[in-house]
Amino acid sequence: MTLTNKSNILIINGHPDSASFNAALADAYATGALGSGAQVRRLNLAELAFNPILSFGYRKRTELEPDLIRAQELIRWAHHLVFVYPTWWGAMPALLKGFIDRVFLPGFAFKYRENSALWDKLLVGRTAHLLVTMDTPSWYNRLVYRNAGHIVMKKNILKFCGINPVRITELTPIKPSTPEQRAKWLKKAKTLGEKMS
Repeated sequence: MTLTNKSNILIINGHPDSASFNAALADAYATGALGSGAQVRRLNLAELAFNPILSFGYRKRTELEPDLIRAQELIRWAHHLVFVYPTWWGAMPALLKGFIDRVFLPGFAFKYRENSALWDKLLVGRTAHLLVTMDTPSWYNRLVYRNAGHIVMKKNILKFCGINPVRITELTPIKPSTPEQRAKWLKKAKTLGEKMS
């Protein structure tokens, strides 16, 4: 999918602290995308009211809270999804995983075919970009952890539902970073927004 200045972009900040550096990255990306003429909407998961636990699994429906109904509407509206989140324990924060469990449901994001192990991807036509902050150096995450958290988000979740391509930008290491380094990362996020990539 080629994004244009008429594209709809949904930015999902998955950090549970709404005052985190991830929020600043999401702001920077939004500024760049808006400046290029895109329509931009935001979901700050820390500000949403929902139970992140799929209490009955898929055995019984857990009714969606109003914020999650709105989230599904925005995902349908979007051409491009931007997820901004930290890597904790090698993967996304629990809040973001809970959001995905509750929102990316059968019938919305995918649908298994009857009497088959195959499924239909219901979010085809969308692209995604992951802006992921980490303390682990990129080379260590790649060589030792085999990018496990990235693979789950990219392949097991987004591509499973038809969202493709999925790009990943790592910003690391966060903990020892200087104000100058963070300013560079914010500029990078704004540039990515301007390019709508």
